[in-house]
Amino acid sequence: MKPPGSRIIALFWCPGVLCPGVLCPGVLLASTVFLSLGSTAGAHHSFAIFDQTHPIELIGTVEEFRFLNPHSFIVFQVKGENARPVVWQLEGQSANSLRWSGWSAKSLKLGDQLRMSVDPLRSGAPGGAWSPSKVRFLDGSPVVSAAEGSLGR
Repeated sequence: MKPPGSRIIALFWCPGVLCPGVLCPGVLLASTVFLSLGSTAGAHHSFAIFDQTHPIELIGTVEEFRFLNPHSFIVFQVKGENARPVVWQLEGQSANSLRWSGWSAKSLKLGDQLRMSVDPLRSGAPGGAWSPSKVRFLDGSPVVSAAEGSLGR
């Protein structure tokens, strides 16, 4: 509780400037950065939506490869029941992490045929998580040669 007759004045010191009752640009910048970090971390999800104890093997064709951060994606067409095409949405590591494994935005292209082991979505929807070490071309060759960090074929 403030004593009668007193006033509260907010003071923030900026390099070379005294700003009574006003937020200076440095304080605003620091506050913005701090608050934005919290929302970014909170928006990120865990991999609990994927069934990591029951991986499945998929054989199909790449419809799209998105080499992005925070996650890469493979849109993958697989033959389902009665040979009907089923499109799977597969989430992978960040582009930065894939780069460390030798991958690039050109590692996969439209029409590439792959054999891959994925951790399916627990919901049963056609989607899952993929790992670069569990992806090979249909002929068995690696997508990226581990020894050279270059394209496998």
